[in-house]
Amino acid sequence: MAMTDTLQLVLPADGAPADTTPFLRPKRQWGVALKALRRLLTNKEDTGQVFEIMSALNGDSTMRNYQRLLATTGGGRLAFEHVELAPRLMDDAWLDSFAPGTVGAVYREFVRTENISAEGLAEISRQRQTRVEANHPYAWFGRRNRDSHDIWHILSGYHRDGLGEACLVAFSYGQLRSLGWALIASGAALRASGPYRRRIIGAIWQGYRRGKAAAWLPAQDYITLLNEPLEAARRRLKITPPTAYDAIPLDVRDGTLPAT
Repeated sequence: MAMTDTLQLVLPADGAPADTTPFLRPKRQWGVALKALRRLLTNKEDTGQVFEIMSALNGDSTMRNYQRLLATTGGGRLAFEHVELAPRLMDDAWLDSFAPGTVGAVYREFVRTENISAEGLAEISRQRQTRVEANHPYAWFGRRNRDSHDIWHILSGYHRDGLGEACLVAFSYGQLRSLGWALIASGAALRASGPYRRRIIGAIWQGYRRGKAAAWLPAQDYITLLNEPLEAARRRLKITPPTAYDAIPLDVRDGTLPAT
């Protein structure tokens, strides 16, 4: 099956018909992406620009990575089950059920301390991506990657300060090879200045290398993963410590990218 074919391999749980509009390989819009990057670097709170960049440069990344998911052990099951992460991650009773020290417990503390939610990020993406809610496997896979963003924060050890977001973006490029992530990470690195410039760039570069070396996270069953002890999960997934990031003082880490 060609990348440009319409897939109807997965039906939503409510039995509604799949979206039959073809997901064609979109042309990359570098001008749009660069303008959005400038806005993002000017106003690090404008999280919507991240989705603008990804939409402009995504190309066939989502389709390609979805096909990769199907080729992994258990990937077909994940696609067939079609679990939507955001509603689960918004279920306070479910989050409260995780034992101390698990990925889910650390995630719970993270989102509540930071006063963020999976639904908040989803709402921003809906304003920028017209087909993100489509009943189509590619759209589902895109939502799954979006909604697991803060889980990746937990697994990678990167916080929500500017540098932490830049490092996680680089980590994400190592995982997904989406050019939007590469552009944002490069923009953040080029923006670095002052006496910590080299170390900031080094931390972002390490983020990419860590993402590339780790197990492929989109193939993980996140529902099961959230019940796993955090350190055990990191070892299993070959996620090494963020040593370069950790070595940079807290008061230097902000000001690079928006917290999402």
